[in-house]
Amino acid sequence: MEKKSSPEDKKGGERRKIFIYDTTLRDGSQGLGYSWTLEDKLKIAKVLDDFGVDYIEGGWPGSNPKDEEFFKLMRGESLKKAKLVAFGSTCRQGKKAENDEQLRKLVSADTPTITIYGKSWTLHVEKVLRTTLEENLRMIKESVKFLKNEGREVIFDAEHFFDGFRYDKTYAVKCIESAIEGGADWVVLCDTNGGSLPWFVRQTVEEIISLFPETKFGIHVHNDLDLAVINSIEAVRAGVAQVQGTINGLGERCGNANLTSIIPILKFKMGFDISPDVSKLKEVSDFIWELSNVSPPKNQPFVGESAFAHKGGVHIDAVSKEISSYEHMNPELVGNKRKILVSDLAGKTAIKLKLQELGFEPDDKVAKKILEKIKHLEKEGYDFEMADASLYILILEELGKKPKFFDFESFTVLIYRSENEEGKESGSDIHCQATVRLSVDGIREHTASDGNGPVNALDKALRKALEKFFPEIKEIELTDFRVRVVSGSQGTGAKVRVFIESSDKRRRWGTVGVSENIIQASWKALMDSIEYKLILERTNILRK
Repeated sequence: MEKKSSPEDKKGGERRKIFIYDTTLRDGSQGLGYSWTLEDKLKIAKVLDDFGVDYIEGGWPGSNPKDEEFFKLMRGESLKKAKLVAFGSTCRQGKKAENDEQLRKLVSADTPTITIYGKSWTLHVEKVLRTTLEENLRMIKESVKFLKNEGREVIFDAEHFFDGFRYDKTYAVKCIESAIEGGADWVVLCDTNGGSLPWFVRQTVEEIISLFPETKFGIHVHNDLDLAVINSIEAVRAGVAQVQGTINGLGERCGNANLTSIIPILKFKMGFDISPDVSKLKEVSDFIWELSNVSPPKNQPFVGESAFAHKGGVHIDAVSKEISSYEHMNPELVGNKRKILVSDLAGKTAIKLKLQELGFEPDDKVAKKILEKIKHLEKEGYDFEMADASLYILILEELGKKPKFFDFESFTVLIYRSENEEGKESGSDIHCQATVRLSVDGIREHTASDGNGPVNALDKALRKALEKFFPEIKEIELTDFRVRVVSGSQGTGAKVRVFIESSDKRRRWGTVGVSENIIQASWKALMDSIEYKLILERTNILRK
């Protein structure tokens, strides 16, 4: 049965509504290295509600104390848009649903919606649950019925459905029938192992929907083949009305379907009606990365720093004349922005666009002068692709427009080793101290600080000298520090390039320094980072 891929509703012109079900707090937290505190979970729930998703799956009541406390605290919160969902499984084999402790805990979570999963693959029923096929059908039907009798919207996740359908189609369909007979409001088809291909997903969904045309279906896909997004899209084309996934595709193994890709595709590429405010997409994505203490992948579609970045001179020239020549959509629609990278591959057009960003006249002579300076510095080992802050400072210097916040005089760094009481060397016996001399409006500062290493000591001493004059510096966090040898021909005496990424919770910026001395290179990058922050906060130059 062929389904139309058009988003138009059959009943007369309205766009078909696709419901967005976010499982970041539950499925996303199962990803390697992701563990959020209770306070984090509450913050994420608020952000997701403000974003406008239809469902927020908060966790599994009874599986751990943190999730139980989360649902207790959420009882006092009124979500503006989303429905909070408690997640769990069907009742255990041999137990009546009304006597199952796990189902009781789902009810006591007091959420308007409950999602339960049940097995739909005979392999799991017989070898994992170790029960009969008939008993599994009873567990599905009675669990759904019990929760419906408690007055809840019930979503049934048919776990391992596509593998089950491939292995034993008749039984997989019976599992769906049991959930529907129990009164399920939604049936969600799950590719739990993430091993299905797009054409199989679409063909299977079309067949199931043709068998149960009055049932609302959803899709839940894992990303083990790197196909979770397209599999979700194909399921929508086949007729499902709910898509489950996580922000940034977080999740167990290779992750879940990435909602930060699926949501804009559904809205802008396919024309479906969805609830989230897509202009907040990058903001939400960045928030989850930040809370997870993970640097965002720069090449992430739609929301990544380089998603709309242009480097090649031909590309930059074309974009300056016609944006659609090298961009598939307006980045501002998803809260992102166009980025022009300046490197030895760039031409005057790239510099002129940077001048426009700063609010200056894109003069040819000025652009040529700045480009020559950049190319000279890149020959010396600089790289400004990921160091926009250093690039902006360089441009302001060349224009004679760089503001002066303080006068730097000197710094010293002392590194020494001491022996422990037993006379043996250990890593903890290496000590670093730094001193900084500077003045602000004629007031001299001479500060000293210890650090875990020379760069850390310098950073702390510099902040100590400036924070009383510029308290906003306290907001700066160094989120990345990288050192690379520019040319290895001189061994330990070779030039090094230091790249520093900084953040103030609202934005990220990169700075770069180059020198034969690693401390000097680090100092240059540190100074640029602090000066960039002050330019942002104390002037209007970078706000244009």
